[in-house]
Amino acid sequence: MTDTLTSPASQWFAHHGHTLETALATIRSRAYWSAYAEVPSGKLYGETAKADGEAAFTARLGATFELDQPGVEGSSATERSPFGIELGIAYPTSSIDALLAAAAAAQPAWVDAGAELRAGVALEMIARLNHRSFELAFATMHTTGQAFVMAFQAGGPHAQDRALEAVAFAYDEMLRVPRSVLWEKPQGKAEPLRIEKTFAVVPRGIALTIGCSTFPNWNAYPGLFASLVTGNAVIVKPHPQAILPLAITVEIMRATLRDAGFDPNLVLLAVDPPGRPRAKEFAGRAEIAIVDYTGSTEFGAWLELNTHALVYTEKAGVNSVVIDSTADFAGMLRNLALSLSLYSGQMCTTPQNVFVPRAGIDTDAGHKTFDEVVAGLVAAIDALLSAPERAVDVLGAIAADATLARVAAENERPGLVLPSRAIAHPQFPGARIRTPLIVKLDAAQADRYDSEMFGPIAYVIAADSTHSALELAVRSARTKGAITAILHSTDPDVRAAGRRAAADGQVSLAINLTGNLLVNQSSAFSDFHVTGGNPAGNASLTDAAFVANRFRIIETRQPVA
Repeated sequence: MTDTLTSPASQWFAHHGHTLETALATIRSRAYWSAYAEVPSGKLYGETAKADGEAAFTARLGATFELDQPGVEGSSATERSPFGIELGIAYPTSSIDALLAAAAAAQPAWVDAGAELRAGVALEMIARLNHRSFELAFATMHTTGQAFVMAFQAGGPHAQDRALEAVAFAYDEMLRVPRSVLWEKPQGKAEPLRIEKTFAVVPRGIALTIGCSTFPNWNAYPGLFASLVTGNAVIVKPHPQAILPLAITVEIMRATLRDAGFDPNLVLLAVDPPGRPRAKEFAGRAEIAIVDYTGSTEFGAWLELNTHALVYTEKAGVNSVVIDSTADFAGMLRNLALSLSLYSGQMCTTPQNVFVPRAGIDTDAGHKTFDEVVAGLVAAIDALLSAPERAVDVLGAIAADATLARVAAENERPGLVLPSRAIAHPQFPGARIRTPLIVKLDAAQADRYDSEMFGPIAYVIAADSTHSALELAVRSARTKGAITAILHSTDPDVRAAGRRAAADGQVSLAINLTGNLLVNQSSAFSDFHVTGGNPAGNASLTDAAFVANRFRIIETRQPVA
């Protein structure tokens, strides 16, 4: 394909130019901006958008998902809705050799297109994804267990913002070096030495995106779009429980590539055959140059140690809260209750360990003993979830059997102060819904709290002092990983110590959250999601370094007469 003003990609680049420019400005300012409306409103997306999206989702059920990919050998249907409806979607499975060969064949023309055309195609892809946000919402809801509004946001506009953020960073990095320059070096009285130098952006190779079961789009889009716009073909291998959101994504991306005149095999879906996980097989192939992974620490560590590829991981962690004092005791408890309850704790940013000095804390409501803090948190969770119709919208549903088993086991162990209970969903009788459980422990019981307990499980831990609590939180971040941390304190010296502790543990810190902002939430274009400085991940997923190593600059020098 040639770079002409009449090509679809050129037109798309011009059409979406303002969006890209605003994204470029915002990643520098780190101010608030969102390109895509996060409210699932008919006024914003069209009065029939929700009904149309639900109808599109419903039409997928019990059918084969067609993608017209090479090397099809069979089909696989492994998804189960945490809300209890029958999915029965069969996806084509293709041979690894066929997918890798097709990706490699598609890549040269994509590389030759240049940064602007690739960015134009990527921007059009994101716009088309946004148009399908309601369909993606239902797909996300019924594979991950997120309640509808969260599924709309995380599977749609928020994920699309993260895709746009990756495109902006990648485009910015690719343009840092000019395409060509006339280099002149004085030679005294002789003619200057004149060299024409050209600089070409060359991709590393084929990228592999390994999806997760909880936030398939939100976590996959940054690496997927960063690799694609820098010239790499991408193979998307979804989690067997959450295929549909990424399958729809790949379907839309392939259609956009086809409309632009490129080979759609630049983006391919790799579904595992029944009972045969293939992430290790793909990651071990010499053709794979980049791996993006979100999921368990164990498999993330395996990828980091056993593959030749450039690996970006976001893994598990143990997120801590240290409560020293507060000027808004009720607000602090409400904020923590919602953070612990949201999506049943199935978020990599959810707090787990709440450290409180055993002597208690000073608050605007007077001094509170350790037990009063625990009781206040229990009461706040009970109040939040007292109305079942509100509770199901906060909690969503439990996706994995292992999470249900973990909750059931903790419900039987010592120290339980708030047991987890099942809640019936008014619309979905088969929904697997559980409230958070709270366990009261002493700091000496590290064997209970010093590893990730994924799901609606939290520990309130009596520490010797605030200083000791900070030390425990730092140790946990260093050894087990952490993505978020919270500190509550009215003392500026303690807050300064908290900042030093967060830097020591290399974890993002939130201080005195008592309002509507939750530590769970990460804003595209502004927040740095994962620091890359502790075992929770090996790279920050929202900075220039995340994209810059996905391509190389190849220089050509030629004398000019």
